[in-house]
Amino acid sequence: MAPAHDIALDTAGIISTVLEGVLYGISLFMGATTVWVLKRGRKWKDVNKLMMIISFLLFAFSTSHICIDMKRVYEGLVRYRDTYPGGPIGFFSDVSQETFVSKNGIYTAHTALGDGVVIYRCYTVWRKVWIVILPIMLWCSVLATGIGTVYTIGQVTPESGNIFASSTARWITSFYATTLSCNFLATALLAYRLWSVEHSAHRWHTGRSTIRPVLLIVIDAGVLYSVTLFCALILFVSESHAQYVVLDMITPIISISFYMVLLRVGLKARDNLVVSGSNANSGANRPGIQNAAPSKPFYSRQAMQVQISQFTECEELSATKSFTSDIGRTSEGSSHQYPPISEII
Repeated sequence: MAPAHDIALDTAGIISTVLEGVLYGISLFMGATTVWVLKRGRKWKDVNKLMMIISFLLFAFSTSHICIDMKRVYEGLVRYRDTYPGGPIGFFSDVSQETFVSKNGIYTAHTALGDGVVIYRCYTVWRKVWIVILPIMLWCSVLATGIGTVYTIGQVTPESGNIFASSTARWITSFYATTLSCNFLATALLAYRLWSVEHSAHRWHTGRSTIRPVLLIVIDAGVLYSVTLFCALILFVSESHAQYVVLDMITPIISISFYMVLLRVGLKARDNLVVSGSNANSGANRPGIQNAAPSKPFYSRQAMQVQISQFTECEELSATKSFTSDIGRTSEGSSHQYPPISEII
């Protein structure tokens, strides 16, 4: 049973669509900027095609979802306001409608893609299959419960109950729980790997870390998505109509979480390139500086260098489009290799 002071379904429909529209606008701007950053200064053959495809898929899912929500608001409040049994509230409570089933199918695909990206980043940083076995199992559970949810909703009739009926509630609760667990675990593993690299590098020098900003970006994106999912789960278990508001907000938030990592890491890399180039030019203009040997080298020959490229995979790194950032020294004779920052984006 819904809480005594729960919001009405028609009100929830309006609020959710407005908030989704605001977030969609933000994700649209971030998506366009992401494509620009991915393409900037590169020929199409050198662009990270995987990230480009994912960016377009996220845009397509977000756009389709908000278009369906806008259609539902129009039909519920305008077109069928006086003809639908029960009025607007009856319209929005009917989960058997094709538009409601379709938007949930899109949301399931969107979620599976977003969680898959986090697992992919986790794997490329760790380079160990056993690390991502559990996240992959959880991802399969997300896909299974998502498909089960959409199928069950499609079998519901107007007379059989609302979204909180036991037949659908089991699937939806399982879906929320598995996607929350999958995202949290993959993000935690990714963050731990970055933290361990940063911690190891910090032991050898006290210079400015290139890992810490990336670590904070990954954590920010993970927290944003996880908190939203947790709120949706709590509201659904409480049988509150406010869960519709949060649910519609999740779709653009998935895209925003993906774009914010790409953009912030990419812009950070660009700033470092500018600073590095400025320092090099400044040093070249000083008399005798190019022939002067440093009295105390800052880096040893065994210094570990990480190639940071603007959104390319390790195989696509180019000397003209990347810069080298030393994040620490390995011990004498150490063969341990750390992953490039470019691989998490």
